[in-house]
Amino acid sequence: MAQATIGIIGGSGLYKMEALQDVQEIQVDTPFGKPSDALILGTLEGTQVAFLARHGRHHHLLPTELPFRANVYAMKSLGVQYLISASAVGSLKAEVKPLDMVVPDQFIDRTRNRVSSFFGEGIAAHIAFGDPICPKLAAILAESVASLNLPEVTLHHGGTYICMEGPAFSTKAESHLYRSWGATIIGMTNLPEAKLAREAEMAYATLALVTDYDCWHPDHDQVSVEMVVGNLHRNASNAQKVIQEAVRRLSQNPPSSDAHSALKYAILTPRRPCP
Repeated sequence: MAQATIGIIGGSGLYKMEALQDVQEIQVDTPFGKPSDALILGTLEGTQVAFLARHGRHHHLLPTELPFRANVYAMKSLGVQYLISASAVGSLKAEVKPLDMVVPDQFIDRTRNRVSSFFGEGIAAHIAFGDPICPKLAAILAESVASLNLPEVTLHHGGTYICMEGPAFSTKAESHLYRSWGATIIGMTNLPEAKLAREAEMAYATLALVTDYDCWHPDHDQVSVEMVVGNLHRNASNAQKVIQEAVRRLSQNPPSSDAHSALKYAILTPRRPCP
């Protein structure tokens, strides 16, 4: 099977990376079922990368329905060591405007129905997750955004991503609560990916694409699908440029990451001797 050290999981509006060359589709079977879609392998900036449409290329999967374990396992099976996630988010701060980009460094979990571990059923493991984002990979993403001088885009390096269950958007009471916690953005997908990537010993970072102000902002319309989709299309081309630049930088100088040895002391269950 073809290999790639860099993986990209793209959210809404990022189902086609136009700069990808020598594209091939690969079906990957995993112990956790099928991924969201076929993995797309191709060359980006002279580097082999693997791309996956998070919700399927026809966007038929709700956030709760996403096969997170299958998606991350499939990336790992291709040899991915660096996993970049591009995702649409709502803003919880006035200074983080629609069309801005955020590279968060923290998460708060507000999901209820997600399986976020490969372990269990006889094997107990506890990863360190105080810093859920790889700072070195996040820095590469942030440097890539800054270097491109994209019109309409302001970069926010750092911040907290609230991961909610969905599929409904927040109530106003929830939105104000999250603001009181100091959170920066809100989305529905990235925390399970980050946990599973850490268990799979992959460096993980998020490129968050702001589409709206959630529903807290008194001077903006409440969140609607039309608003989100409109800004998604405006964000998509910019996000592809950032990812292309990040792949170029990453391939030239791939950093070591603490995530690459995350399981060294994590598994508590003793090994059973082979029969």
